[in-house]
Amino acid sequence: MAHQPSLFGEPSLDKVINVASVPQRSPFRYPGGKTWLVPRIRAWLMSLPTLPAHLIEPFAGGGIVSLTVAAERLADHVTMIELDHEVASVWLTIIEDEGGGEWLARQILDFELTRPRVLGVLESDPGSTRELAFRTILKNRVHHGGILAPGSALIKNGENGKGIASRWYPETLARRITKILAFRERLTFVEGDALEYLDAHPDEPNAAYFIDPPYTAGSKRAGSRLYTHFEIDHTRLFDLAAGFDGPFLMTYDNDEAILEMAESRGLAAVAVAMKNTHHAKMTELLISRDLSWI
Repeated sequence: MAHQPSLFGEPSLDKVINVASVPQRSPFRYPGGKTWLVPRIRAWLMSLPTLPAHLIEPFAGGGIVSLTVAAERLADHVTMIELDHEVASVWLTIIEDEGGGEWLARQILDFELTRPRVLGVLESDPGSTRELAFRTILKNRVHHGGILAPGSALIKNGENGKGIASRWYPETLARRITKILAFRERLTFVEGDALEYLDAHPDEPNAAYFIDPPYTAGSKRAGSRLYTHFEIDHTRLFDLAAGFDGPFLMTYDNDEAILEMAESRGLAAVAVAMKNTHHAKMTELLISRDLSWI
């Protein structure tokens, strides 16, 4: 019989996933992204009696989990929800706009990256969702840490002194977008509030939920500087998740306040190792009704 982690006192899972071993599918360099979690997402979904008909990711962000699940057919269909209008513009262009992904890939390939041209785009007022999508990808790639929130700044020195060109890989970005187009029929994108979506779509048949909210519930509150929309009702989110009939997996800061919210709802929590953007080893919490697959 598989081991069931206790709520508290369970040793951390010390193995840090090598992100270089995970297919990089997203055009975003996303702060708080979950590339490191992808092997555990696969293990979770494959541990279910049957693969879900529908995976719902209400805080899609950079979308690596949704893209992996759709590309690897770990669910029949995937719905991504994101409130941030800039981030949403990228997914709307690639997933919902016929020809939009091809247009965006061409714009990236054709763009001559110089500081004056970058500033010209970033200071522009986009006239369409497509133009906003291009500005967003550019901003994400030339800003420190990929941060899009107010107060973020351009990369200064970057890798090997390359400055704003450090994270601008036009061929790679265009290729990732093109690959998404090959399976976009298995994706739906919704621009909107995660909690409102979950309220309006309770207990979808054969659905599984991956929930990765901004980390603003505990003492660290890292999400408050990383995201434009960082204030959410975490208590309400926990109540919604605990009420799902179907499987769900949540990720959170390893924080006593989060553990208490999980414990009070009879949920299992376990700390897993990861490395942050500065390559420091840390732990984050996985929370679910059942973690026996770990």
